[in-house]
Amino acid sequence: MIKLNNQRNGKKTVLLINAHLKYPNRSEGKLNASLQEVARDYFKSDGYLVLETKVEDGYDPVEEVRKHLQADIIILQTPINWFGAPWIYKKYADELFEAGHAKREFLEGDGRSRQDPTRQYGSGGKLHGKRFMVSATWNAPGEAFGNSDQNLMKGKTTADLLLNITSNYAFCGAGILPGFNSFDVVKNGTPKKDLENYRAFLANII
Repeated sequence: MIKLNNQRNGKKTVLLINAHLKYPNRSEGKLNASLQEVARDYFKSDGYLVLETKVEDGYDPVEEVRKHLQADIIILQTPINWFGAPWIYKKYADELFEAGHAKREFLEGDGRSRQDPTRQYGSGGKLHGKRFMVSATWNAPGEAFGNSDQNLMKGKTTADLLLNITSNYAFCGAGILPGFNSFDVVKNGTPKKDLENYRAFLANII
């Protein structure tokens, strides 16, 4: 169990980012919104200050940097569209991390040093002590992952598939928490059970 002690004004802080992109009459974002609501209620009940961003509604990259610097925990809530987050999240991430890099608030270069060749690529981050996780909704069934008999993923896990998201945070020094996954949401989804499981999941890892 991981306990975080970085506090501002006496309260721990969580940032919840909803990256759902609405497709009218096909993907309205109700499950992602409900999962975000579960997280919001859980953290408020545990005494956290809750910050939120809904990417589709717009954002200021500088303000997003401020939220990240304030947060102890950052959670991305996202559907998986074509094996990644919606394109609006890629835009958000590019603008966020560029803004965080511009004033060296997120990192000092890539960590390597000509004076110290032992320093590795990816060791220049400043977000140490913060934790990041992904809560994702998938059309894919859970058995598609972590199973070498599956022809598509060939044993790769959801964490493998989402390295393009989590690596940004790891590169900046944040720790990566295990992700939560809601599988098979189109054909065989169990949303009520997933919402119950998500609260228990948060209680076990935070």
